[in-house]
Amino acid sequence: MSAIATFPRRRSLLAALGELLARRELLWSLAARDIKVRYKQSVLGIGWAIAQPLSLTLLFTFVFARLVKLPTDGVPYPVFSYAGLLPWTFFASSLAFGLPSLVSNMQLLGKIYFPREIFPLAALLACLLDFAVAAGVFGLLLALYRIPFTAQMLWLPALVLVQVLFTAAILLVTSAANVFYRDIRYVVPLVLQIGMYLSPVVYPASVVPERFRGLYALNPMTAVIEGYRRAFLHGRAPDVFALALAGGLSLAGLAGAYLLFKRAEMRFADVI
Repeated sequence: MSAIATFPRRRSLLAALGELLARRELLWSLAARDIKVRYKQSVLGIGWAIAQPLSLTLLFTFVFARLVKLPTDGVPYPVFSYAGLLPWTFFASSLAFGLPSLVSNMQLLGKIYFPREIFPLAALLACLLDFAVAAGVFGLLLALYRIPFTAQMLWLPALVLVQVLFTAAILLVTSAANVFYRDIRYVVPLVLQIGMYLSPVVYPASVVPERFRGLYALNPMTAVIEGYRRAFLHGRAPDVFALALAGGLSLAGLAGAYLLFKRAEMRFADVI
């Protein structure tokens, strides 16, 4: 049967989510496949999940702690930097692997119907494994710098959830756009490079001038990164208002992105 004959009519958001949940086994299978393919015939294997944030931590420590001497709110710069790079690397890696996922699987798009969002979301789930491995190194750094473990670290699931919602929203939009406009694969890495310096990855949000903080807070990654530092480095709860705002914006953005994706997916097979 052709892809056009088997493609369902446009559905509501809840119906589309229900179908995605019904295909969750396929989602997990594709995520496991992405992990195997990514590290196949790799010398370091899963060690690459650690190499990127750790190497950037060393570089940033030399540049921003030794040369520029940025403030870190009283925290040693290596662990301060790693706390920012940990969520940012997860975000950037998810986009790097998820952005081309539809085009890379074009041979499947015209054969049988299943929710196309499974491909970018599977890449996101695969990157969660890298995040978990890199988080283990973060735990070692906390122990090395004698930063005590506190009950505030239980905010971790909420921080990860907000970031996953935000990342999924961006990923659905960019992966769909990449099907129609291949320039997206060049634009996104550039935006990520700029975005890293517009987010408090290498510096604390406290250095941002007061008049810009309202606009700065609209970036969900600001609340996520600052939330990590407050909970893990300072033993304080994240800014609940900022985190709730980031979560609300991310959830609304994901709903809109999902609707756009479902409208676009009926044309994927024709364009690819």
